[in-house]
Amino acid sequence: MALLILLVMLTAYLSGKMFIFPQQTNKANVRQNTSMQNLTAVTVCITDLSRNHNLFSLYTGFLSTMKQQSNIYRPGLQAELWQSICTTWDSESELVQLWLNGKPSIKKFIGGLVITDPSEQDSHGRGFDINQSFVGMMSDVRMWNYVLSPCEIQRFVEDLNFTPGNVINWRALEFEATGRVLVENKLTCE
Repeated sequence: MALLILLVMLTAYLSGKMFIFPQQTNKANVRQNTSMQNLTAVTVCITDLSRNHNLFSLYTGFLSTMKQQSNIYRPGLQAELWQSICTTWDSESELVQLWLNGKPSIKKFIGGLVITDPSEQDSHGRGFDINQSFVGMMSDVRMWNYVLSPCEIQRFVEDLNFTPGNVINWRALEFEATGRVLVENKLTCE
């Protein structure tokens, strides 16, 4: 029996929505389409509710820095709670910094940068490891082609009038979903 992989290409207004990755798999993923190339600086911000695995992957040359140093890049991350995570990188300094719920980590030298989707790749462009797949919910994915200021990151965390991503904007996201990826309302009752 042949396995059917569903590929959906959409541009959607996702404000108030979330992606759900309901099961461990090496097939389901979401790719954010952008024409932006040759980034000299970047900030990526995501809100997630998941088990303790990577939301996106960073690659420098032949090494997966996110995987090899995940304890550096995701300190204090609590599973089963919504988390706001921002990562900044600047090509001039080649420093990366993680912000978890508005609190900065130390800056680390990593060199060049490649960002992929939530399913951890063993090497850039070479498939996904099922044991490192993202299982959980993800919302508010944004990407800028510059390093956000600490105040702007705080506004993202607090969902207060922050600048929309100029590379990836959750409110007008062009993406490809492969496999079992659901889009549902992000429920927030307080």
